[in-house]
Amino acid sequence: MDAKLMVATEGGNVKKLKDLQKEQDAMAATSKKPSKEDESPAASINPLLLASAREGSWEALNALLERADAQAQHPPMEILPTQEYLELLASGSSAQGRVAARDVEEGVDHQPAASLAAGALLKGVTPDGDTALHAVARSPKGGQHFLKYAGIIYDRDRALLFEKNHKGDTPLHCAAQAGNFLMVSHLIDLAGREGADRKLALLRMENKRHETALHEAVRIEHGRLLDHNKDRRALFDADGPPEERIRAFVDQQEKRTLVKLLMGADPELANYPKDGISPLYLAILLEKSTIALTLYCKSSCNLSYSGGDGQNALHVALLRDPDTVMTELLVHWKKSLSTLVDKDGSTPLHFAASRVFPIAWYNMGFYKKITWPYFPSIPNLESELLIIVYKANRVAPYQADKNGSFPIHVAASVGYRGAIEFFQRECPDSVGLRDAKGRTFLHVAVEKGRVGIVSYVCLSPSLAWILNMQDNDGNTALHLALKARSFWMFLRLFRNREVNLNLTNNDGETYLDVSRSNLPFEMAYTLNPENQIYKALLSVMANHGALRRDKTVEKYSRPPTSKEQAKESDKLKDATQTLIVVSVLIATVAFSATFALPGGYRADDHTNGGTPTLAGSYAFDAYMMANALGFTCSTIATVGFAFAASPMCELRIRKLNFVPSLLLLSSSLTCMTIAFALGVYMVLAPVARNTAVAVCVIAPAVFLFPNMTDFFRYFILARFIRQGPLQMIARFLQLGVLALWPFIVIFGWAVLARILHHR
Repeated sequence: MDAKLMVATEGGNVKKLKDLQKEQDAMAATSKKPSKEDESPAASINPLLLASAREGSWEALNALLERADAQAQHPPMEILPTQEYLELLASGSSAQGRVAARDVEEGVDHQPAASLAAGALLKGVTPDGDTALHAVARSPKGGQHFLKYAGIIYDRDRALLFEKNHKGDTPLHCAAQAGNFLMVSHLIDLAGREGADRKLALLRMENKRHETALHEAVRIEHGRLLDHNKDRRALFDADGPPEERIRAFVDQQEKRTLVKLLMGADPELANYPKDGISPLYLAILLEKSTIALTLYCKSSCNLSYSGGDGQNALHVALLRDPDTVMTELLVHWKKSLSTLVDKDGSTPLHFAASRVFPIAWYNMGFYKKITWPYFPSIPNLESELLIIVYKANRVAPYQADKNGSFPIHVAASVGYRGAIEFFQRECPDSVGLRDAKGRTFLHVAVEKGRVGIVSYVCLSPSLAWILNMQDNDGNTALHLALKARSFWMFLRLFRNREVNLNLTNNDGETYLDVSRSNLPFEMAYTLNPENQIYKALLSVMANHGALRRDKTVEKYSRPPTSKEQAKESDKLKDATQTLIVVSVLIATVAFSATFALPGGYRADDHTNGGTPTLAGSYAFDAYMMANALGFTCSTIATVGFAFAASPMCELRIRKLNFVPSLLLLSSSLTCMTIAFALGVYMVLAPVARNTAVAVCVIAPAVFLFPNMTDFFRYFILARFIRQGPLQMIARFLQLGVLALWPFIVIFGWAVLARILHHR
């Protein structure tokens, strides 16, 4: 029934009751409208009853019930709680004496009605469907007065003990959610008065999530993971985990727990629900392995292992348990768990293969190289998990999921190298298994960008036979690496001479064809990965597919469309607008540095007055040449960028101006770096030579840093490329001259100037 609670008194308890009514109104206004099957015909709970349930005031409850009985014989009137009733409500179970039924409320004719119809008081529910018994059961407060309150409601209406709210929760669910041990025990005892069958029916009742009160107890109670060393020694002997040790371990835990209480009342409760998430699965999911042991022990080994989405407890243990103790226990309890699959067809071995140790340096291999005698307490957890599950089901490596992926494909997709090594060692034939797309684990590793797995395969001679295996589209691992434009995976596959460079896929494309198709039609940076890959393939005489050469040229050399030309023009304009600012800045600095010389000028009254004081030295000659060369290069670059940015020029001419201007800009930056280092050296060398040398060593980072990636790629590519040493040396010399030619000019001129000076 809808009622507005209005109290004329000023007591603190009156304000408290007002706040309670406001809270109820807000809940009613904001709560989601239940579906038709959730809607209850019951009226709203009386606020006086809800307040008494919150406080556990059984005296107030008795007063309300007496008033309800009285109103069954007399027409109800509009009510307000009296001050005496509020005092009784506040005093709870400690109240002395009783309040007469007539003192519960006082009549007023001008207020909204809050009638207490006979027999309907306890049927009222809150917006989420809670009865008064739900409310008192979910109260976090404890005490005998709450238990007595629940007993009074039960004596009046026993059906309320089995009543469900809109979520399907019974009062027993609510008590378990609150972690109220005494209330849970009391409600079980109340149900037991009606017989053992009724008690079991209450314990096994499921809410809309198909969960019993035991699930709520698992959630609310504290649990922990099992320690790999201490707990394992306590649970296992030479033959495995005996039942006596498990029972002793459970008995050592906290004595009074909700899980032990519920399991003691119904040892078969861990078997419910029949389908869905079992309490054991939930405990492992929440990383409460000690509770999982309690469930196993108290159920006398008779419990459900099922989980969500067709999984079982072993599936989730492999993902949650950071050690092997729970996994080993589950396999010992029920070995057949290792053969069951989830909704995706994944076995527990699929899950074990997907688990990568979280420490990055362990995966990099450093951890595995540590000598074990120095670290005896650190286990190789990855391998142990795989060994446990594999020994339980030795055919699992050959069992595919619904996508056709075997455990080795899963390991490759997450970069789990240890699992690949394990499968190669224990079942060598599994490394060649193909999924539904015809892919080996190497294909999967390339698609997922797992460079470590690709490196391992390329460095393992025993795995060379899978390097040229093709999927359903005819693609090898190198085809996929090229399509992914992965420079590093390309290098690792390219350096292996077992890779056949002339294999074609179902589209007739060789590696050179795929690489050529990756090249952009518009202008691009020469040292981009796709350009370097294409040049590397050309350098080893890789072939195109079985097309006439004119057809090949026609395929990959089409003229750009007008839209592509417009895009290229805009890109060129944007690039030059930024670079021209840099070139002008460098030209300005070079011009200024040419006349603001280090060391200053000689006085006019000296010989050669007005000339630089440091003129004639080797460093000065190099300094002047660096400034002059930097000014010249940056000025030419500025002019070139101006032409490149002009839309009046043809696009081809703009490109021709842009490329050399970019090279000259880079060279001018190198020149200014050299000039800076030489200027500092000339000033500091006479008084602080070490500092001057340090500055000269640091300064080259300005032009080395932008080119560091390019130098590194060239070095790696030259190391892996299938060329002779002379060809590699020639490529390095070419790169060095292109990037460092200002050094040659600047210091070469300084040497030449010194020679000419001494003649």
